[in-house]
Amino acid sequence: MSRKGKVLVAMSGGIDSTVTALMLHDQGYEVVGITMKTWDYSASGGGKKETGCCNLDSFNDARMAAVEHGFPHYILDIRDEFGSFVVDNFVDEYLAGRTPNPCVLCNTHIKWRALAKRADALNCEYIATGHYASVYQHENGRFVVTKGVDETKDQSYVLWGLQQDLLSRTLLPLGGYRKTAIRQMAHDFGYPELAKKSESYEICFVPDNNYRGFLKRKVEGLEEKVAGGYFIDRAGNILGQHKGYPFYTIGQRKGLDIALGRPAYVTSIDPETNTVVLGEEEDLEKEQMLVGKVNMIKYDRLDAPMEALTKIRYKDKGSLSGISQKDNEVRVQFYEKAKGIAPGQSAVFYEGNDVIGGGIIQKAVF
Repeated sequence: MSRKGKVLVAMSGGIDSTVTALMLHDQGYEVVGITMKTWDYSASGGGKKETGCCNLDSFNDARMAAVEHGFPHYILDIRDEFGSFVVDNFVDEYLAGRTPNPCVLCNTHIKWRALAKRADALNCEYIATGHYASVYQHENGRFVVTKGVDETKDQSYVLWGLQQDLLSRTLLPLGGYRKTAIRQMAHDFGYPELAKKSESYEICFVPDNNYRGFLKRKVEGLEEKVAGGYFIDRAGNILGQHKGYPFYTIGQRKGLDIALGRPAYVTSIDPETNTVVLGEEEDLEKEQMLVGKVNMIKYDRLDAPMEALTKIRYKDKGSLSGISQKDNEVRVQFYEKAKGIAPGQSAVFYEGNDVIGGGIIQKAVF
C-alpha cells in the first residue's frame, strides 16, 4: 500500500493524462489507470475517421504506458450513460433555441461521477485527470477550483459543476505547470511521440465539427419540421426565410445566406414561432443576465452581492461584474456591456484565480 494513497487516473491516451498518471506514479501514489469509452464515432454518421480520445489507438497508448510503468489499466464503457444524458441534452437544447456546452455536462455529470463510482469499487481514495487547473482547500473548509498557471491552457471554466464530494478527492497535478513543461516531461518519461500528438478541440460525438448535420441525423425529419421560418428584425419585419431555427446560434454572422447590404448578427431565437432575429453588432451587447442551475464552489452561497470576473464562454477573457444570488439563480450586472450572451452556455464567476461557482445562462437582460 502506498503511503500517499491510491488514485484512479482518467487516461485518454493523450499527453496530458499520460503525464498525469506517470507523475503521480513517480510521486509515490498507487496508480490505477482507466480509459472511458464515451462514444462510437460510427454512431455519429459523420463519416470522419476516429480521432481524439475514443479510438482504439488512444486506448492502446494508455494501456501501454500503464503496462510499461507497472500499474493496472482498465477500459470503462460509459456509452449508455453518456448518450442518454449528454447527447440527448445537446439535441434538446438546440431544439429549445439555446446553445449547449456538452463538455461541461460530460465532465461534471458523467466522467467525474463515473470515476468516483469506479474509484470506490477499486478502493481508490483519489481521482485524477489531466486538466490544467488546481484544487485546494480554503480556510472556510470548502474545496476550490483555481486557474492553472498556464493561462493559454487553463480549464477551470469547464469544471464549475463539480460538487464538494468530488472536489475533496480530486487531484489535478498539471495545474501548476505550463504546457511546455508537460511536453518536456513526456520526453523525459520516454514518450517523445506524445509531445507531437495532435489535440482535438471538437465535440467528441460531432467529429466533423458539423453540429447541424448531427442534429439532422439524430432528429428524423428535422429539416422539414423547421423549414420555412423567417428572419425578422427587432421590430418584427420579415427580412427573409431561414433554414430552421436550431441551425443558428446567438452572435452568428457567417453562413446566414441573406444579403441585407450590411453585416447582420443573430441576436435572439424563438423556437415557438421558428423565427430568428437579426440585428446590429451592438444589439448583442447586454448589461445583465440571469444564470440558473448554479453550483457554488468557493462559498456555500452568496449571502450578499459581490464583485466577480464573469466568463460567458471558454475563451472569454472575462468581464468585471456584480453578482447576487437568490435561491439557485444568480443575477449578473456587467460593469461594461457584454457581447454575445448565449442562453445554454456556461457562466463562470471568478474571485482572483478562484472559481466562485457557475451555472447555465438563462437569458440576457437589457
